[in-house]
Amino acid sequence: MSTKSIQIRNQNFIMHYSGALYWNEKSSLLISDVHLGKISHFRKFGAAVPQAAIHKNFQTMDTAIDFFKPKTLIFMGDLFHSSLNNEWDIFEDWVRLIAAEIILISGNHDIISPLKYEALGIKVISELILDTFLLTHHPEERDELFNFSGHIHPAIRLSGVGRQTVRLPCFYKTKSQIILPAFGEFTGSHTMHPIEECEIFALLGDAVLPVPIKEVKQKRYFRNS
Repeated sequence: MSTKSIQIRNQNFIMHYSGALYWNEKSSLLISDVHLGKISHFRKFGAAVPQAAIHKNFQTMDTAIDFFKPKTLIFMGDLFHSSLNNEWDIFEDWVRLIAAEIILISGNHDIISPLKYEALGIKVISELILDTFLLTHHPEERDELFNFSGHIHPAIRLSGVGRQTVRLPCFYKTKSQIILPAFGEFTGSHTMHPIEECEIFALLGDAVLPVPIKEVKQKRYFRNS
C-alpha cells in the first residue's frame, strides 16, 4: 500500500510512502525537511557517505511528483541543510524541469538567500494560510486553524519478538495538527509518543501503514528517543 487517504475538515489528503502529502482539492504536494546539501556536507568532512546518495533525494521527489502531478509543490521548510554547496547546482537543474509552481516555507536551516530561490521562480514565505489550514515549518497551535508542519522528523519505535525494535518515520496526526516525516536521506528522527485520539501512519519501504494506537499503548511500543 504505497499511499493512504485521509480526510481533514472535508478536504482530501493522500499520504505517500516517500513522506510527501498530497492535497487533492488544491492539487498541492507538501514535502518537509529534505535537507539537500547535508550529504555533501558530511562528505566534505570525511563521512563515508556514497556519492550516489546525493541523487536519491531528487529521485524520490521525482517519484512523488510523477505520481500526483501537482500544480503546486510546497516545501515545508529545511529544504537545504546549510550554506551553498555543489548540490545547489543539481537543485537548479532539477527545478528547471519541474512544471509545478514551487513555494518554500522557510525553516530554521534555510539560510540561503531568498534571492537565490526567487531567481529560480521559487516563492519564499514564512507561513501559508489556505482556507482554515495553516502551513508552517515548526508545529504551531493557532485558534480555529489546522496546522501542517515538519521540523520534528517524527518516528515511532515498534517492538517485536525477542525484544527487537525498529524505528520508522511516520505521519503524526492530532485533532488540530499533522506533522510530516522528514523527506530527506540521513536526516535523523525523533520518537513520538501517542496521545488521546492521535493517529500515526508509519512508513515502511513502499507502504504507509496505520498504527493501532490502543495496541501500541498496551505493548509499550513507544519509548523516549
